[in-house]
Amino acid sequence: MSETKRDIAITGMTCAACANRVEKGLQRMDGVVAANVNFATEKAVVSYDDEHVDLQAIQEKIQALGYDVVKEEADFKITGMTCAACSSRIEKGLARMEGVQSATVNLALETGKVMYDPSLLRPEDFIEKIRKLGYDAELKSEQREGTEDHRQVEIRHKKRLFIISAILSFPLLWTMFSHFSFTSWMYVPHWLMNPYMQWALATPVQFWIGWTFYKGSYFSLKNGSANMDVLVALGTSAAYFYSVYLVLSGSDHGLYFETSAVLITLILLGKLFEAQAKGRSSDALEKLIGLQPTMAVIEREDGVAEIPITDVQVGDVLVIRPGASIPVDAEVLSGESAVDESMLTGESLPVDKTAGDAVYAATVNANGSLRVRAKHIGKDTMLSNIVRVVEEAQGSKAPIQRLADQISGIFVPIVVGIAIVTFLVWYFAVSPGDFAAALTSSIAVLVIACPCALGLATPTSIMAGSGRSAEQGILFKTAEAMENTKAVDTVVLDKTGTITRGLPEVTDFTVAAGFDRHRLIGLAAAAESDSEHPVAKAITTFGLSSANTLPGADQFAAIPGHGIECFVEGSQVLMGTRKLLRDREIAFNESIAAIDALENEGKTVMHMAVDGVHAAVIAVADTLKPTSKQAIAELRELGMDVIMLTGDQELTAKAIAKTAGIDHVIAGVLPDRKAEVIASLQSEGKRVAMVGDGINDAPALVVADIGMAMGTGTAVAMEAADVTLMQGDLLRVADTIRLSRLTVRNIKQNLFWALAYNSIGIPIAAIGLLAPWVAGAAMAFSSVSVVLNALRLQRVPLRD
Repeated sequence: MSETKRDIAITGMTCAACANRVEKGLQRMDGVVAANVNFATEKAVVSYDDEHVDLQAIQEKIQALGYDVVKEEADFKITGMTCAACSSRIEKGLARMEGVQSATVNLALETGKVMYDPSLLRPEDFIEKIRKLGYDAELKSEQREGTEDHRQVEIRHKKRLFIISAILSFPLLWTMFSHFSFTSWMYVPHWLMNPYMQWALATPVQFWIGWTFYKGSYFSLKNGSANMDVLVALGTSAAYFYSVYLVLSGSDHGLYFETSAVLITLILLGKLFEAQAKGRSSDALEKLIGLQPTMAVIEREDGVAEIPITDVQVGDVLVIRPGASIPVDAEVLSGESAVDESMLTGESLPVDKTAGDAVYAATVNANGSLRVRAKHIGKDTMLSNIVRVVEEAQGSKAPIQRLADQISGIFVPIVVGIAIVTFLVWYFAVSPGDFAAALTSSIAVLVIACPCALGLATPTSIMAGSGRSAEQGILFKTAEAMENTKAVDTVVLDKTGTITRGLPEVTDFTVAAGFDRHRLIGLAAAAESDSEHPVAKAITTFGLSSANTLPGADQFAAIPGHGIECFVEGSQVLMGTRKLLRDREIAFNESIAAIDALENEGKTVMHMAVDGVHAAVIAVADTLKPTSKQAIAELRELGMDVIMLTGDQELTAKAIAKTAGIDHVIAGVLPDRKAEVIASLQSEGKRVAMVGDGINDAPALVVADIGMAMGTGTAVAMEAADVTLMQGDLLRVADTIRLSRLTVRNIKQNLFWALAYNSIGIPIAAIGLLAPWVAGAAMAFSSVSVVLNALRLQRVPLRD
């Protein structure tokens, strides 16, 4: 028996009974020798026979008992990857480490993310593992402030190597072209035709410039896999060493030094273009990060001072001057201005701000001066949250990526096999004994086939798509959410705060003949000003819109379930239901029309009597958001079945639905049943997106295939959702579906052309119709074309 002892950190225990429960549960497991759980330290010390039970099974048992095992996440910058086989090898190597829950490596972003057990592993262990695999890595958090982005350093390094390689290879390329009849006019210096000179030019390209391919091949083969480096190293080495053999044999004909050197040069050029294009695919994220100002103006006892944003503390009072970027999330204390929040919501029109309103980091103060109190700073700001969500989405893997991973894992060995068969067929059948022809065709096969494009197909599209989405105020939490949104066929909309504004407004104020409308509005607003009821607030707001001040109300009395009574400017004012008027024996005024029609529209109707006379009817309703009707029409055009799901009464819900253009209404649904309704729709085979904004929508957002939360809603809803719509505009729901469809279509295009390129190119190379240097150029630019296709997503038109 091989006994292992581990410390496991546990969360979720609330008392000693919890610790006892976990301890007994672990002790009952087959293979567990001893288990001791300490409630105070929140740790379990477990001894177990690793031949019968493993650490993962023990952790799953703890989770099954209702608790959780502490996991930490580490993010890395990884350098040295050249193709999908590289990222796959690192991912598998990390995933096999004991204590690792999950590992994801993104070739396009050149990043890695590992979820692990901190009691078993440290971030340094992963860096060591990555280096043993032949690459380099550093923790993102350890990237020194002010240091240049690793991608820019890499681009400059690749550019230097390419220039040197091109200078050394050009004379060899010159000699190669001189062999063609149509270039017989070209003058080639005699010294360039000297085989020893060609050898001298090709050697530094092969072993200095091309060292990266040999290094990559060594580590790849050492770890039991093969990548693009293996293909390039094999192909160029075959050409180089065959040429060396010919030179040493005394021959100056049939040399292939130019083939090996030009191949390496062209591949470096392709990698340079690829690195530049990949850098552009994360431009949207870089723009977001670069929006936040570095300095802030803070109020001091002796005046104002400009300080670094890192020195701002929660509660500090800041001065935001006209035209300045707001440094932190804050609450306006005084001043009035319009703030450009387009970077946050995608909405181009500035938003008016006054005392009590919230402002957010990196938004721009347009005209007036504001005094604000800092509420959230640093990583807690809305901007930081957006950046974090976009980074996580770009770093995660879409389900469609699994196909590319599976193919890239076996691709290189298959290509090597095809190259060997090509050589043998040429040497023994097509052109018996012609070693040069056989070698040329097999080199072309090795070089034309590269899994780079396959590995870049999905992550570059996800990067570009999620970056463009963020610019429009649409935040996908994961790549999986971005992919799955395209399959939605049913959109379920919450009513209040989603389709409607969420705040009741006065829609009708009908005055009986003989009464002054302006005076009645003032009396009604004054009468309701002391009430906290939403309808009362709507009437008060309506009154204040036509008068800066309201008269005072005396002898205010609430009549539960019916209305209120008070005196305003010496007049008795009654506000309430029909029953209130009947109870007070006040006759209805026949000159006030359309009361029934208003109620049939789902509006709340209030009757107003002044000094015992029925004077007015006030209708209050939660009105549609300005864009709701257009948004629902766009969803229909996309083929969506649109359903309203609300806890409101059926009459009101149907009235709102009719105005918005929705045919299917499910009303009177309690919050705890919303998730059941979603599940019922899914049982009918529907792919459901739920759109909501409140705490009561959270369960339904989780159950739905895709949950979309309005950014204007609660934090609970946004946490539960797969997508957050920062602007709180229903038009963004249609935009979200469109962007998902465009992104997935882009991914499929990339995968198709990556596979088609190899499927067509390899046979052409095998039958000898493709010179090795042409194959190298085609291979180098295949991955560039994939990245450029993905970048088209960054030009998806935005709404005006």
